[in-house]
Amino acid sequence: MMESTVHGSSWLGRKMSEVRVQIREFRFPDDYQAVYDFWTHAGPGVHVGRSDSLQEIAKKMARDPDLFLLGEIDGKLVGTVLGGFDGRRGLMYHLAVSSEHRQNGVGGLLASELEERLRKKGCIRCYLLVTRDNEDAIRFYEKRGWGRMADLYAYAKDLI
Repeated sequence: MMESTVHGSSWLGRKMSEVRVQIREFRFPDDYQAVYDFWTHAGPGVHVGRSDSLQEIAKKMARDPDLFLLGEIDGKLVGTVLGGFDGRRGLMYHLAVSSEHRQNGVGGLLASELEERLRKKGCIRCYLLVTRDNEDAIRFYEKRGWGRMADLYAYAKDLI
């Protein structure tokens, strides 16, 4: 488990510099329901679908469980990030932070830890998708060096 201090304004009367965020790996199946509920209430940008079912997350965990991270403060879930690596490229999914902890470094810690884990696997490029209307997420990623790929369209196809 990794532990970091987040910095920012204040949170429930405490200075953020005093708040310790613990980043740990998702534990399947124990964490599943709490994380699923967290995603469904995360607000704009996190879209829960078929690939977030218990069976699909089980498949994900069989492939690279070290890329599914949770952020906790005092044992309470405050953020998630789900990464993938196909041996060539990385993907970031479901970076979500509870509304009361946004703008205080939690998302940045989760993203940085995932990026570092992908680097250690030999990943040289990572992708993510952001809905066009999610201005907060767009600013968040661009501040952290992510660039828009203007010459590409995103496509999807259901296979089942």
